[in-house]
Amino acid sequence: MTGLAIEETPIRDRAGVEGYARDCFGSAGDRAGAGDLVGVELEFLVFDRTDVTRHVRLARVEEALPRLPGGSRVTFEPGGQLELSGPAGPLAEAVAGLEADVAAVRGALREAGLVLAGVGLDPVRPPRRQLRLPRYDAMAEFLDAPYGALMMCSTASVQINLDLGGEPAARWERAHLLGPVLSAAFANSPLREGRPTGWMSGRQAVWENLDRTRTAPVPATGDPVADWAEYLLDARLMLVREGGGDPGSEPRCRPVRDGSTLRDWLGGGERPPTLADLAYHATTVFPPVRPRGWLEIRYLDAQRPEHWPVCAAVAHALVTDGRAADAALAACEPHRGLWSRAARCGLRDPLMRRAAEVCFRAAIEALPRLGAPAGLVGEVAAFADRYVTSGRSPADDLMDLVSLPGRSLPDWLIEEARA
Repeated sequence: MTGLAIEETPIRDRAGVEGYARDCFGSAGDRAGAGDLVGVELEFLVFDRTDVTRHVRLARVEEALPRLPGGSRVTFEPGGQLELSGPAGPLAEAVAGLEADVAAVRGALREAGLVLAGVGLDPVRPPRRQLRLPRYDAMAEFLDAPYGALMMCSTASVQINLDLGGEPAARWERAHLLGPVLSAAFANSPLREGRPTGWMSGRQAVWENLDRTRTAPVPATGDPVADWAEYLLDARLMLVREGGGDPGSEPRCRPVRDGSTLRDWLGGGERPPTLADLAYHATTVFPPVRPRGWLEIRYLDAQRPEHWPVCAAVAHALVTDGRAADAALAACEPHRGLWSRAARCGLRDPLMRRAAEVCFRAAIEALPRLGAPAGLVGEVAAFADRYVTSGRSPADDLMDLVSLPGRSLPDWLIEEARA
């Protein structure tokens, strides 16, 4: 999976945006023979083992990190969330390498008195920003409190990156149609500051309360290139780069506070936007599925270390395998666009549960065809048995901690440390 070429070429009209959008879906030549690679990016919250309410300094985490055997890239989100981005590869290799890195990080943090926790929304602590960069300063001002701060500092996700293959429009459609059912199956963020939010995926609730010009799903008309171009044009500008600089480094940015969109910028301004401006604008929009020369599936809550490989395996199988996709999409069609219902109810919704059962059966049948090892197929089946068939999401495990006698959130943290 390679990045898109970024140039300082001025964009004069809509055609330039459409050209960029077309590049986001790749060319037929780029896709031919590329194989079906998978890339996984994991975000985790980090807790102090002795005090679940204490914010952990980013420097303390950095000092504890070991050398990673699988080659993952380590970054941090504004609130200090730890992100591990594994190298793209065939499913089995991508999962195995990242599993090794997660295990190494968990062990090192445990020795430092810290816990790596897979959960989509911090269940205890209020948001507190640790990273101070121009981009994050502008984002915090643009998105406002409380939801901007929560998104930046208190949320965590599993992001699955998939090749577009020879039929990018079909895979784009599949990724969207599967979204509500898969987000319900993997919902894992029901608590905030120790209390239920009323959502199985409180993380998704946070996203729904942000600027919808950049967080709503991309509308689907059957032409994904045109749809993505329209989305970029209609998204409000968050910040504008000032000066050329190296596109690989953090640019100087000017916050945009007047509500103008990229379409407005094309209509006039001190200078026309460039391809580099457009590419940077695209990094500030966060739809559930985003094209970047591959597909970013961004709608899954962070998971416990034993569960995130299931996310990768199921998404890969249902998006890339045509037979599995046909069965899954037929089951998901009645839930098209029901993102809010999925996030609020999880698999407590019996119709959503039945659709998830079909999806997991289809994935389990497809994974051996796709070369998945038996152990990974077994993990998917075990997740389905524990959660899907019983109408539970991982969020229900957290809900038990605040509803069952003799249980507490500190108990959860201890269990995370021992897992």
